Amino acid sequence: MDMKKMMKQAQMMQLELARAQEEIKTMTFSATAGGGMVEAVAKGDNTLESLTINPDALSMADADMLQDMVLAAVNEALRGVASLTEQRLSSVTGGMKLPGM
Repeated sequence: MDMKKMMKQAQMMQLELARAQEEIKTMTFSATAGGGMVEAVAKGDNTLESLTINPDALSMADADMLQDMVLAAVNEALRGVASLTEQRLSSVTGGMKLPGM
């Protein structure tokens, strides 16, 4: 393989990877727990964008149950974002694992 061609391909992959990383920052994943009583929305930068607790959950659940629902929703939202991130990066790298990604 021609070295110039290989360098050009590496540069193109680097540009696409940078584009994908910017796109990932704007992605969100929503998850619910307790039959929709709690909803968490996580962003691609692994931060929580929002947490919504249905007012009915406050009267129905005890504190421990509500805490469990919040944890379940947040953890599922973060797992969803991680999965979306992996899918997006894999589409750029062709499934090749890159250090630090």
